[in-house]
Amino acid sequence: MSQMSALGADWWNDSGAPAELGEAVALGAVGGTSNPVIVSQTAKANPQLCLPILEQLIKDHPHAIEDELAWKLIHALGIQSARQLLPVYERTKGAKGFLSMQVNPKFYPNKDLMVAQAIELTSLAPNIAIKAPATDTGIAAMEEMTARGVRVNATVSFTVPQALAVSAALERGLKRARAAGHDADAIRPYITLMIGRVDDQLKRVAAAKKIATTPGVIDWAGIAVFKRAHRLFLESGRPGTLLAAAYRHEGHWSQIIGREVLQTIPYTWWTKFNNAAAQPRLTLDQPVDDAILAELRAKFPDFIKAHDEDGMKRAEFVRYGATVHTLDQFLAGYADLLAIVRAAMLG
Repeated sequence: MSQMSALGADWWNDSGAPAELGEAVALGAVGGTSNPVIVSQTAKANPQLCLPILEQLIKDHPHAIEDELAWKLIHALGIQSARQLLPVYERTKGAKGFLSMQVNPKFYPNKDLMVAQAIELTSLAPNIAIKAPATDTGIAAMEEMTARGVRVNATVSFTVPQALAVSAALERGLKRARAAGHDADAIRPYITLMIGRVDDQLKRVAAAKKIATTPGVIDWAGIAVFKRAHRLFLESGRPGTLLAAAYRHEGHWSQIIGREVLQTIPYTWWTKFNNAAAQPRLTLDQPVDDAILAELRAKFPDFIKAHDEDGMKRAEFVRYGATVHTLDQFLAGYADLLAIVRAAMLG
């Protein structure tokens, strides 16, 4: 991973455990991300880290409800992780070193709740960015957050149309932020494309409809979407740094390495990549084979929706299969976290 950094290609750690983030920073990582599923997984996998914090929170706040305690735990872990990134933030004068924290997934239909929580989360540390879903409501929320001087990171985002719609909203938000006296350079936004979840969506469709494909073709779908979005952003100078997420195989790392984008990689994946035999090289500008694109387009309307600039309208984002599946998973992950809190409260 340090060789990737030496190429000028930045990467982040996608994990809820501060110690894992610390390992990543030592190898060159310049940011971190988290979400409700990851926090729940961290609490299950690292009880020695989370349970003492949770037990103390319960003792300090005996009348707090499950949701309040869950968010106090998220805050505590977020503060620890942001502290791991603070040297990067200070060394780069605020250009890098951000921890992306996600708003409550239950807030996805409500712009005002997302904006209010964004303001709360950014008060935890100077190097916090806010993740919100790239749905119609979430995009409106991110425009408002940006206008108020919050650095945002679009999530639940898989497609070129989503990336373009988010960028257009962020451009409006940045214009409002400048007019209000905010330093636009200090709130440069990120736009995530969850490339592995594009592949997942096509594989679900293929299984449900019994669509036969050439082995390995679907594994290029998310990569193709990311490369397409990158070309469009590069040509137009749109605001927003593209950030790849949701890894399923080594190609999701090795085929999109570039200086103008970011990758946020789960701990278990980047440790594998760090031991890979292949040497990292700049591959972002290398096109996906035309035969692969042709097969994906011929067999999967959902790929066309993801790959084409006009594949979907903004109102359609929330019904896209990957969006529905991911929101369901995030909501289930949050419910799992509440169950962990409940067990500690009643234990």
